[in-house]
Amino acid sequence: MSVPAYCVMPDHVHALVESQAMSTDFQKFVKLFKQTTGYAYRRQCGHFLWQPGYHERILRDDQATDAIVRYVLENPIRAGLTATLGDYPFAGSGEYSLDELRAAWETQA
Repeated sequence: MSVPAYCVMPDHVHALVESQAMSTDFQKFVKLFKQTTGYAYRRQCGHFLWQPGYHERILRDDQATDAIVRYVLENPIRAGLTATLGDYPFAGSGEYSLDELRAAWETQA
């Protein structure tokens, strides 16, 4: 799995996750992510982090990827948590540098 864009908001998470193989098990990925992060959070804070379930949307069009990356990374701006892409410390990409994201964002604006 690769993560071209993610944003951890105060009460939810957005992420674009791309499969790298036909055998990828997305449900297993989400379960492991929630299990690992939830366990660490509970040890530190003493209460649960995640609600049961999650919402997913499957993209079938490569053209839509740029729009989803933009949507994910603009979440803190729309929420009033920051004014500029890259200023929010809990949003980014596992694939692209901040400079690459800013350049793409400015091109699409």
